[in-house]
Amino acid sequence: MRIELPYEWPRTPEQAVALQDELHPLVSTENLVPPPFSTAAGIDSAYAEDGTVATAAVILDMVTMETRESVVAHSNSQFPYVPGLLAFRELPATVAALEKLTATPDLLVCDAQGRAHPRRFGLACHVGLLTGIPTIGVAKSVWGDYAEPGPSRGAGSDVTIDGEVVGRALRTRDEVKPLFVSVGHHIDLDTACAQVLALTQGFRQPETTRRADRLCREALRAVTG
Repeated sequence: MRIELPYEWPRTPEQAVALQDELHPLVSTENLVPPPFSTAAGIDSAYAEDGTVATAAVILDMVTMETRESVVAHSNSQFPYVPGLLAFRELPATVAALEKLTATPDLLVCDAQGRAHPRRFGLACHVGLLTGIPTIGVAKSVWGDYAEPGPSRGAGSDVTIDGEVVGRALRTRDEVKPLFVSVGHHIDLDTACAQVLALTQGFRQPETTRRADRLCREALRAVTG
């Protein structure tokens, strides 16, 4: 994949906030292409205290769940740890990993927030705008308010910020804590949740995230000891 960066990476939290505010109106919450999707890529990052970041991208076949391709990229981020701006610690390695892919997936699944973010622009939105690929944010924690969904797999409830629906608390296994799904770009929330359920195979997390998480953690240990 080739990704063109239309701007320089922010160097300060103030610049990062300004960029999020500038870009969030560009996010599309409608489907670019109708499902089903043939392939989906999971994106996840692990980072050490010294700023070393390892990001993995793993492409899966949506039907067989077989891994089609997996890559890892590294960067060293000096961007400070600021809630709501964690994307800027991970984005350089994320872009580098995506550029290593020889195939272009139909769907991207980020272990991050999408529109369920104080400025409606989490990492999944940023990745979606940079790639132009339908992108979903799937997180283990949430910004905003929600009611506990029903106990069965597939149950969901709205996540809201200031009264606006920005995502969904989605139960991916019976009696297990929900995940928080939000639109990244070029997909609607119902379709995003359906894809997350299709990618969960007996575990809480989608297979895309599980495999990318394992790979990036292994890669980080390999370079940091």
